[in-house]
Amino acid sequence: MSGPLAGLRVIEMLGLGPGPFAAMMLADMGAEVVRVQRRADTASAAQQVFPLLGSRYDVLGRSRRVITLDLKSPQDQATLLALSDKADALIEGFRPGVMEKLGLGPEVCLQRNPRLVYGRMTGWGQNGPLAHSAGHDINYLALSGMLQAMGRPDSPPAPPLNLVADFGGGGMLLAFGVVCALLEARQSGQGQVVDAAMTEGSALLGAMLYGFQAAGAWSLQRGSNLLDGAAHFYDTYVCADHRYMAVGAIEPAFYQQLLQLAGIDVSQLPAQFDRAGWAAAKQQLAQVFATKTQAQWCELLEGSDACCAPVLDMQSAPLHSHAKARSSFVELDGVVQPAPAPRFSRTQPDVPAQSAHQNDESAAILRDWGIAS
Repeated sequence: MSGPLAGLRVIEMLGLGPGPFAAMMLADMGAEVVRVQRRADTASAAQQVFPLLGSRYDVLGRSRRVITLDLKSPQDQATLLALSDKADALIEGFRPGVMEKLGLGPEVCLQRNPRLVYGRMTGWGQNGPLAHSAGHDINYLALSGMLQAMGRPDSPPAPPLNLVADFGGGGMLLAFGVVCALLEARQSGQGQVVDAAMTEGSALLGAMLYGFQAAGAWSLQRGSNLLDGAAHFYDTYVCADHRYMAVGAIEPAFYQQLLQLAGIDVSQLPAQFDRAGWAAAKQQLAQVFATKTQAQWCELLEGSDACCAPVLDMQSAPLHSHAKARSSFVELDGVVQPAPAPRFSRTQPDVPAQSAHQNDESAAILRDWGIAS
């Protein structure tokens, strides 16, 4: 593997969502990531709920090999410890205390390999009154203060899929924390535990909004602020073909260009930042956008500074000319998926390898890592 993390060895304890996403990010950047999955007879309930895990559709499982272990077997526990002795990092997403009960917790692993970075992904963190409670993205996002701010004012808060807590505030935070700890370990020679909590990561993503709220520039009333759909110049509009355009013309110069290209008389609208006039202005923009199809609006607005873009679905996004020009998506084993990001000028990663399909490569992994089977 090539990439900025080439040469690093990472053990991934197979889990769901944010853990595999963090492992995918590390593997995308060239790290050698070995996925530890349970034997079929000890498969977790989560794997039964999400049957695509380990299939060719398991995009999060790309670019790594799989070793199958029974974590309750002393022999297989010894194998995992031997792997951790030779690893730079280990990441896991079990509830607090699970790895300790198996005799595989950070205290044991770090005693054997003092340079090991032990990354832990949970919803609530390793301690606190909720630490041992179950949860999912929507629960962690709810506690962060961010879910309440999402959606229209006349509707309940709208879940942003599971992008914020699971992936942005979870997996990406864990990957960042692991790389930070690996950099520090190169200087100190000492590893450490990375405690990544999805509810804290979700709050962290909202740092700017917490600043706005403290300054009195953000209302707790959903759907009444600059970035939550209240402003007519920051929202989505339906087109004549029932598709949508996204408008984000915040800066006055960009707003003026939007109005000019769309043929809207600025004198017929209230001042751009006059909140009292936003609702009426939104009605006028809605009428204008309904007069043309999405393709017609793209021809008129795309490439300008009007800050408009078509709202694409997951089938059409990879086909957009900009995505194609930058090779923003790749196809692996017939599955179209996002390409590794970001880009690097000197250590650009390889095209990722397809998902391991649950193929057990235990013997080859142990041989390559110099561990007697």
